[in-house]
Amino acid sequence: MSEPGFTRAERRLITMHRTPRVVQRWLRSLSYNWEREGKTLRSFRGVVRHKTAHCLEAALAAAAIMEQHGYPPLVLDLESQDRLDHVVFAFRVGKRWGAVGGSRDVGLHGRRPLFRSPRDLASSYYEPYIDLHARIVGYALVDLRDLGRYDWRTSERNIWKVERFLIRRPHRRLRTSDAQYRRLREAYREYIETHPPTGTPHTRGKHTWM
Repeated sequence: MSEPGFTRAERRLITMHRTPRVVQRWLRSLSYNWEREGKTLRSFRGVVRHKTAHCLEAALAAAAIMEQHGYPPLVLDLESQDRLDHVVFAFRVGKRWGAVGGSRDVGLHGRRPLFRSPRDLASSYYEPYIDLHARIVGYALVDLRDLGRYDWRTSERNIWKVERFLIRRPHRRLRTSDAQYRRLREAYREYIETHPPTGTPHTRGKHTWM
């Protein structure tokens, strides 16, 4: 795989991070990008420079790194009913799917490659995603190479085209139980009454997390 103009520091980081698990560990070491100085959408270069990332920035950084190790730059966009989507880098090992991701909530980070399909992978994020307003209602597996020559890897500017590209892609419906959703939302409501809203009360499926 040719390197699209990476700096020496970027190439060194790519060389040191050869597997999804190691990339996930690197993302966990970064600060979460709360965008206090204005909304951002940084490329892999921006993430390396600022040492901070929100979920889409983390997914793009993971895609840029793993692409250099032979993985296609795929991202899974998880569409939420509150219009605050979550995005992770998706990869396949054999016939099984996994993910690398960043989030304020550890339950929305990466997944081991245990899932039979992108839909099953998307479903693994359903419970941890629920809060008072959020609910995953759809998903789309997107190949960033479809952006053509657009520079989402090393751009020095905010790369808003990526966000628009993901929003406009056709999403598959993720059908889930309304009763289950109400039950999980109530569990979250009860949880945050006595806990700061920085975690999740939903631990089912934790053995699949990176």
